[in-house]
Amino acid sequence: MSELKDAGILVRMAHQGFLNAGIDTSAIYKRCGITRRHIEDRQIRTPHQAQALFWQAAEDVTGDRLIGLHLGEKMPVFGGQVIEYLFLSSPTFEEGLKRALNYQRLLSDAVMAHLDLSQNTCRFIIGGTRESKNLNHLADAILISALRFFKNITQEQFEPLKIYIWHRGYDVDHEYSRAFGCPVIFNAPYNAIEFDTRILKFRSSHAEPELMKAHEMLASEQIARLKKQDIVTKAERIIGEILDSGDVTLDTVSERMNMTARSLRSRLGETGTSFNQILSHYRCNLAKQLLARTNESIDEIVFLTGFSEPSTFYRAFKRWTGQTPVEYRKQKKASHQMEPTC
Repeated sequence: MSELKDAGILVRMAHQGFLNAGIDTSAIYKRCGITRRHIEDRQIRTPHQAQALFWQAAEDVTGDRLIGLHLGEKMPVFGGQVIEYLFLSSPTFEEGLKRALNYQRLLSDAVMAHLDLSQNTCRFIIGGTRESKNLNHLADAILISALRFFKNITQEQFEPLKIYIWHRGYDVDHEYSRAFGCPVIFNAPYNAIEFDTRILKFRSSHAEPELMKAHEMLASEQIARLKKQDIVTKAERIIGEILDSGDVTLDTVSERMNMTARSLRSRLGETGTSFNQILSHYRCNLAKQLLARTNESIDEIVFLTGFSEPSTFYRAFKRWTGQTPVEYRKQKKASHQMEPTC
């Protein structure tokens, strides 16, 4: 898999959490490049590596070193997504949980969970990438959000026995015990919620076999779309790697992807796009970022975006934005705004 991404629902939940906590998000969003589109577009997925910048900005602006824990408490309970419907339409909590785990990529490519069952206890273990293990706030937010969701889906009957967190904690461990309502073990080998296996037999009052099949079909279709989108993400990554070489063509990119140009063209077509559209979109966004956020010369930006002549770059940029590169830069430097993507 290429670049790991998280579902936009996570950004929207965090946004609502900030609002519920009375926190002004403008300074946070400006630092990490979150725009209105990230809040409103239900199809958008964001790079998982951006989590580090987001949580650091949130801590710096709020001054709260437990911002992940506190924001997680303020976020709305996860809902309105096909994974919630899978839980509700399944006969028991156990079946809903296992079924939802089959489609967890709908939430994230990077943060993955699994169950570890013993005779009397069960652990819902949340893993992640090497980068994720440095994201203390993310771990806290995911754990408290998962716990609140489990309580909600079982009509408040779910009770944790222990919480395991892979970071070292802070000097206010009692705040974690308060939030989770049970003992918290820090510096653990994983993030996990431990609970009594008896809750696995909790029966859903919304169980409906036909709806469950429909929800599984919908989840499968969404996973299939993500797999198709993987080819676009991989092509974008390779374009970024070779863009300044000036030799970005369908043939060169497909060769690096170990496939024929015809196959790449076909698979991109299945996602509703084309190689030229992806290349243009990538150049547009890169040019905007370089003009708005750096002092690179126009000539250097022409080179970095893979154009052979300044005149060609100028014409393309005018077509993208309706402005010349100089006009665009002046406007952004004056307003200090973060530019949405193309």
